[in-house]
Amino acid sequence: MALIITDECINCDVCEPECPNEAISAGEEIYEIEPTKCTECVGHYDEPQCQLVCPVDCIPQDESNMETQEELEAKYERLTGNKVA
Repeated sequence: MALIITDECINCDVCEPECPNEAISAGEEIYEIEPTKCTECVGHYDEPQCQLVCPVDCIPQDESNMETQEELEAKYERLTGNKVA
């Protein structure tokens, strides 16, 4: 499943540059994650980098965008043209 940024976001700007898929961008009030680009860092890292750097822990899994590991891997492959290692 994709991740989501909650309204607890303090706009600290640390998550956006960490996203290897460029899925995070500044919204009108808080940062937002584009679910069609979010792979939870599958294919790039072992765990979501945005969650690791977030100082307020406001990036949970998005229950409305459920995806299996295989679907995340397929999305990574579609976005990058590379196979998951």
